[in-house]
Amino acid sequence: MEWIEVPNEGLTLKEIRRITKRSQSESETIRKQVEAILAAVQERGDEALRELTERFDGVRLDSFLVTQAEIDAAVKEVGPEFMAVLEEAAANIRSYHERQVEKTWMDEFRPGVRLGAKITPVQRVGVYVPGGTAAYPSTVFMDIIPAHVAGVPSIAVFTPPRKDGTVNPYILAAASIAGATEIYKAGGAQGIAAAAFGTESIEPVFKIVGPGNAYVAMAKRLVFGTVGIDMIAGPSEVGVLADDAANPVWVAADLLAQAEHDSRAAVFLVTPSRSFAQKVEAEVERQLAQLSRREIAAPAIANYAKIFVTKDKEQAIDVMNLLAPEHLEIDFENPESYVEKIVNAGAIFIGAYTPEPIGDYFAGPNHTLPTMGTAAFSSPLGVYDFVKRSSLLQYSKEAFDGVAQKVIAFANVEGLEAHGLAVQRRVNHE
Repeated sequence: MEWIEVPNEGLTLKEIRRITKRSQSESETIRKQVEAILAAVQERGDEALRELTERFDGVRLDSFLVTQAEIDAAVKEVGPEFMAVLEEAAANIRSYHERQVEKTWMDEFRPGVRLGAKITPVQRVGVYVPGGTAAYPSTVFMDIIPAHVAGVPSIAVFTPPRKDGTVNPYILAAASIAGATEIYKAGGAQGIAAAAFGTESIEPVFKIVGPGNAYVAMAKRLVFGTVGIDMIAGPSEVGVLADDAANPVWVAADLLAQAEHDSRAAVFLVTPSRSFAQKVEAEVERQLAQLSRREIAAPAIANYAKIFVTKDKEQAIDVMNLLAPEHLEIDFENPESYVEKIVNAGAIFIGAYTPEPIGDYFAGPNHTLPTMGTAAFSSPLGVYDFVKRSSLLQYSKEAFDGVAQKVIAFANVEGLEAHGLAVQRRVNHE
């Protein structure tokens, strides 16, 4: 773990970005490969999707649509005990996101002038879920449930098939609980292409959400404009604010919980206590040796783990706000008192008994979060990502008459004659 002694005057944003720099693996090679995949699916539809699925996933499919029989079999395979866990987690996530729902409104701002906003759900959304050897039912919930709560009428899941042509049963079980309307065996950049452009058997969507590897991220970037996307997420990260009152064993475990996600995941400990930092570093080394996923976690710790030692807690908070981490744990004594001072974080976990995995799976807030410092200007995925706002405007004749000449004056200043005439012809009762 790299140690950074924060000087008394603190660190600048430029210095923080240099210290924590990670590339997003946007190589020209990946771009060219993805461009070819997108073009193939756009031009040849199901035929290209079938060929690419065979090439990348090792299975040739007659149909991409998951049947109800496959979903029923998956639910049976998952079993009632874990289905109950999934149901409870889904209920928690749903109840949290229901608080985000916006409603259409229209008010009278001035006599004869009514203004407002019409809230309309996106009509069809594609949710990408990584698959193959891994299973992420939590991602299924986090991406589908807010769309369902928003009122999206058509939610299509795209996920890679396994080599036997099936989809991981935990993904199917979670999708059935969350409210997916369709599930397709189409992963990778080719799955993103099918969602964006459509094929003979797959209707295109208006927006694509969900995480994926570098090829999926590049595909989302390239189809943006044809469709909307949620974000281009980089490798995961966690920042921990802690002092001597914290438990170094627990803090080390939380850092490793993030490091096991990805060999390029980043973990940050920011503390005013050198002795505490030393205890955490020792614990990370001890616990890392015992991890089954240490081959993934070890390079993350070696290359992207940073310990910032500050002069006091206030400076520690300043550093963390510049880091703008995806996940932020506050493990200071009286942690609630510091929440107001946090201005940049994707999700804030308050106190020793709120470790980041609680948020990943069960608490309710969304775990699709801005990464790589983008929490300084963006937000977690939510219901608001699945709706559009249309402005509403209505003037009475009297209100129109009161502003007509002012609007004409604006049009004349901007040299837009037809704008002014559209108002003047009404004034003249033409």
